[in-house]
Formats: sequence, C-alpha cells, structure tokens
Amino acid sequence: MWFNSFGFWLFFGLVVLIYSRLRLAGQNRWLLAASYFFYGCFDWRFLSLILFCTVLNYHAGIKIAASEDERHRKFWIGWSIVISLIVLGIFKYLGFFTHELSALLQSFGVIDTPWVLHLMLPAGISFFTFHALSYTIDVYRRDTPVCRSFVEFALFISFFPQLVAGPINRSTLLLPQMGKPRPPCDAARFKEGLYLVMSGLFLKVVVADNMAWLAGHVFSSSPESLGGLEVLLGVYAFAFQIYGDFAGYSSIACGTACWLGFDLAVNFRRPYFAISPQDFWQRWHISLSTWLRDYLYIPLGGNRQGSLMTYRNLMLTMLLGGLWHGAAWTFVVWGGIHGLWLAVHRALGGGRRKDAPDSVGLVLVKWLVTFHLVCLTWLVFRAETFAQAWGLMLRLGSDWSWTAYAQTSLSLIGFFLLPWLVYEAWVERRKDDYALLKTPWVWRAALYVYLTLMMLFFPPPVPAEFIYFRF
Repeated sequence: MWFNSFGFWLFFGLVVLIYSRLRLAGQNRWLLAASYFFYGCFDWRFLSLILFCTVLNYHAGIKIAASEDERHRKFWIGWSIVISLIVLGIFKYLGFFTHELSALLQSFGVIDTPWVLHLMLPAGISFFTFHALSYTIDVYRRDTPVCRSFVEFALFISFFPQLVAGPINRSTLLLPQMGKPRPPCDAARFKEGLYLVMSGLFLKVVVADNMAWLAGHVFSSSPESLGGLEVLLGVYAFAFQIYGDFAGYSSIACGTACWLGFDLAVNFRRPYFAISPQDFWQRWHISLSTWLRDYLYIPLGGNRQGSLMTYRNLMLTMLLGGLWHGAAWTFVVWGGIHGLWLAVHRALGGGRRKDAPDSVGLVLVKWLVTFHLVCLTWLVFRAETFAQAWGLMLRLGSDWSWTAYAQTSLSLIGFFLLPWLVYEAWVERRKDDYALLKTPWVWRAALYVYLTLMMLFFPPPVPAEFIYFRF
C-alpha cells in the first residue's frame, strides 16, 4: 500500500474517521490494528515477524529494567541485540553470504555449482529492527523508562506512517507520545501536515518517478554505448530520484503522523546544499546517521581515543551503514567511500570550528565538490556490479557529445527540478524548514496549486515503488 496510491488515502481517511471518535486507549488499539493491516497489505505472512520482534524486545526491556545486577542486565540486552540481528541477518543477508561462500568454495574446487538461496525480504525489516534495538539499548542505558503497556510498545514498533521506510524514531521521542493524549488536528497541525504531505507527494510522483526512467536508461545500458554527458546526467537523475523518493516518503510519513497528533523525527534537510561530507550526513537520512552515531560510532570510542582510532570508528560505522542498505558489496563500498571521505575531511581539519565564515566563492566551490562527490558515490550505490560502476566512471572521461538522450535528459531535469531547487534554496537561506508556513496564505496557495498541477499533468511514464521499501 503505497503512500501515493488512492488505496492508501482511502485507508487513511477511514483510520482518521474512527480515530477521532475514540479515547486514548481505544485510539492506540485502533492504530495498532490499522498498522498491522497496513503491513499485512505488503505480505501478511511477515506479520508474525513484527510480532516476534515486538514480544522479544518488550520482554527484554522489562527484564533489563527490573534488575540491578549488571550481569543480568547485560545478558538481556545481549539477548535482545543478538536475536534481533540474527533475524535481520537471516532474511536480509543469508542469501548473499551463502552465495559468496559457495562462490569461494567453487573457486577452490570444493563444490561444482554455487548454492542458491532466495529468501523474500520483508518490507521495512531494517527499520522496525532498529526501532526495537534503540528501545532496549535506551532502557539499558537508563535513557528511557521501561514501557509496561504492550499495546503502547507494539504501536511504537509498528506505527504505520513510519513502519516500512522510517524515519527511525527513538523511544525517547515517539514512545512517550503513545501513552498520553495526542493534540487534536487543529488549524496549525492541519497546515503543517498539508505542507509535508503535498511536498512529499510532489517529490515522489513528479521528481523521483520522472527521474527514475532517465536513470534507468543509463544503468540498464552497457557503459560502452553511453557518452560521458549521458552518464553524468543519468547519475544526476538517480541522485534526485533517490532523494525525491526517500525524502518524499519521510515527508508524507511526518505529515500523516502530524494529522494524527504525533511528531516524528525530521529525516531530511535539503542534503544537496551540503558543503562537506559531515554536513551531508547531518542532512541526509538524519534518523539513520544519528542512530549509527549514538549506537555504534560513540560506543566504539567516537573521537575520544586519538586520530587513528577516530578514523577507524568512522570507517567501521560507514561500512556497516552501507551494509544496512542491502546485501551487496556495492553498498559496502559505497559506505566505505563515505567513511574514507569523512576521515580525510577530518584529517584536513574540515570538522574544526572557524573564527570567520567562508567567503561566498569558497562556499560555492565546497558545494560543487560535495555535490559531485556525493553523486559519484550514488553511481556505485546504484550500479549492479563493480564492473558496471567502473565502466560508467570511465565513460565520464570520454565522448562528451551532445546526443538526443542528453538533450532530452537535461531538458527534463531542468523542467522537473529547477523550480523546486529554487524553492529549497529560499528555504535554505531562511534556515527554517517551515518558512513557507510563516508567509501570507497566497504564497502557500500558489505553491500548492503548482504542486497539484504538476502531479496531475506530468505523472511519470511508469510509477515506481519506493526505493527504501527494499531496505
């Protein structure tokens, strides 16, 4: 059930209609039933997986909170982490590692044919697993009180707006909202939710899906058949496809949750205006980058043990962050490139505070370099194999002829992206995510009319599923 489908909005309308007529306990039970129905629409067989994850971590949280014995507490937090990661590993990585092991054994002549193991990937398994782990770790650290209401905890894990593609909401933010009355959808909340939903739908339907077929042409063609300009424009198209797709989903999730009285974590903050790798990860998939920082990078030692250990911790964190995205070596290398980039940037003093701001010219140079390095990493992320990624990179250095595809791509990228980028530049200058909501209503109306007309008259040739459903 996609956010950009009529079926979802019929479902959401029914949810809101009944939800608004219930008290807190009834609202929670109704939202829990609706969330399980929502997930069951993807594949009802995996409802038991969410229930298992919920029961496991609910029970572990109670055991951790009930004991003052550190060994007992460590046993239960270890049990929670190990079992959760084993379940994640089986469904997401077992087929990949089985294939790699069999290929290695085949190369040594131990077996004749590689093993093939295909397991269906449950939608959003990485997201709800990280939700659950953040809770038990926070209870262990005594950062959050234990939740004794199973319904409230189950709703925290399965809350449908953020269930299959985030944001990854911490127990310290979202869980307390489950146990107290939520504010009604007044004029302010309706206005905020409408802005988030409209902008999210535009990013998905107009930006992401129209860029998808441009990017798909490049990444489905042999590198030898493409020119350098065609590859570059295809990489640009994918950069904005994945941004529009994921930022659009996160925006709609936050908007629908806002209408229900919940506040979710901000997940994107205009990432392509970043001027350094550190700045990029403070703007892109913020809920994941902060999760990795707080539950992996800092426990590894962070930057407290000298430069070499800091660089090691950055690399390990980003390598695992890459692996989180999928069971393929290209994702691991993508994470490794970002880790190396962060380490080099830090070694060159990029993370230190400066007495005076950079000049406009230097900021522009930093922005151009950062954007294009991010795009090159997206090339590795999107490529099916290393051979394809390397072939496309080599093509960037040759044959920059002006082809029909290049002309069409540049025109469409400009048509679909330029107005939105101008708007985002205005928001970036204001340093306020909700700057539009503080302007006269006529400006908001003009933007909503533009977004609506673009969605009505320029839908994609072929709608695409949300990319992060795969993760």
